[in-house]
Amino acid sequence: MLRFAGRIIFAFVVVGAATGGGWLLWSHNSVEHELARQRERNEQLQLIVQRLSTEHRVGDIIVTDQSTVAGAIKTQLLFVEYAADGSSMPPKQFTIDGKLAHIDAMVIKFDGKFVQENDPLRGHSIALFTRLYGESQSPAAGFAIDAPGSVPAIYQIADPRAHQFEQELWGNFWKLADDPDYRKSMGVRVAQGEAVWRSFEPGWLYTLTLEANGGLNITPERMKGIYRAAMQKQLKDPAPVSRTD
Repeated sequence: MLRFAGRIIFAFVVVGAATGGGWLLWSHNSVEHELARQRERNEQLQLIVQRLSTEHRVGDIIVTDQSTVAGAIKTQLLFVEYAADGSSMPPKQFTIDGKLAHIDAMVIKFDGKFVQENDPLRGHSIALFTRLYGESQSPAAGFAIDAPGSVPAIYQIADPRAHQFEQELWGNFWKLADDPDYRKSMGVRVAQGEAVWRSFEPGWLYTLTLEANGGLNITPERMKGIYRAAMQKQLKDPAPVSRTD
């Protein structure tokens, strides 16, 4: 009888140990699964933050000449736009009175969810540069950059869907700005005019950037000596440059 009871107790101990071990294994796997899920979620959040805070370089400006003529300062600016793949468009050259210049643009900002998801059509703000003018010029007398109402050359990409979509956006820009229902239907958060302006000096590179979920910025950076030397050499034997007067 005692032997039989001992066997029963031993069986309970074995089953209990197996059950406890199984529970511990399940608990361990559950914790590992939860940690993996949290890591994946953190990585996704980091990607979202990165997309929302990303800036694309959309243009560079340098001073190619600054001199005083009849007591007045004249500043010659070279303006280059960049496509999304980093390729540059043909440069444009402008001469303004003084050192201070305004750069105007039409900017379209999409709903944040499209930026978060890296939507192929709405994953980043887009801008159309309209004009550049000096401090002594009126905006109406400014130099034209891109033609309003048309898709800028930097956005004329191979995908016909994107081209057609952006053509509608630029062609109906002021409707986007004024009609909340139309904006919503196009996934647009804001459509508005924006401008950056500052004083320009020789020896500096001024970079225009566009935030993924925001607008335009301009930041200066001192040009390295090798670039200044190359620019001076280029100016002595310049390549053809389109000019807008």
